[in-house]
Amino acid sequence: MAEDEQSGIEPRSFLICVTEVARLVGVGDVAMEPKDRRARHLAHAVRKPLLERASLPEKWFAPLMAAAVYDPDPSFCRWFVEPAVYAFGRRRVMAALVDYLRVGTDAERAGAVRAWYSAHVPLCANRSPAYAPGGVRDPALDESHDIKAAWLEGSLRLLAEATDLRMRHRVLLDLPTSRAAYPSDLHQLLESTLASARVHPDPHIRRWATAADHKGV
Repeated sequence: MAEDEQSGIEPRSFLICVTEVARLVGVGDVAMEPKDRRARHLAHAVRKPLLERASLPEKWFAPLMAAAVYDPDPSFCRWFVEPAVYAFGRRRVMAALVDYLRVGTDAERAGAVRAWYSAHVPLCANRSPAYAPGGVRDPALDESHDIKAAWLEGSLRLLAEATDLRMRHRVLLDLPTSRAAYPSDLHQLLESTLASARVHPDPHIRRWATAADHKGV
């Protein structure tokens, strides 16, 4: 059971998150839209103005990440992730998703997994004015090697500890089967996770372990 359900608090909705982003951007009310399409309409309305800004205020970062994580569509969540990557850097966006993966509710963890793919969006100087004149960008903003390692660690731990089988299946989608994809300091954790996966009653988890064993080192 998700943390929000255990506490009796209604889980945060995508509509609430995207409405906050729209308020910050200055997009008008869409109350006339049918309720089932209101959130997506707002997301579409904020996409362009977010990408057109050379910078975004600091207070926008958390709402953008919340909207990305709560967006139920793994394709459209990029509309929030991409401007955040340009304005705040790939490193910070990925670190925020790692935090959601580690300590979020089940819904937030699932959303972080969906958004993780979009966090790898290619960066192009002609795509956003967040680049300085001449296409200059501080490389430290996008240095994410250690953050990617933290994501792998969090994913392995979640695979081993999650009680929700659907969550484990989501994590498996992005977990490499090649040992070479894991930093050396994660190899012990990987091996213990594989040992449990080999005898797990779920066939999807066993297949992941089998694929890793076939690939070897």
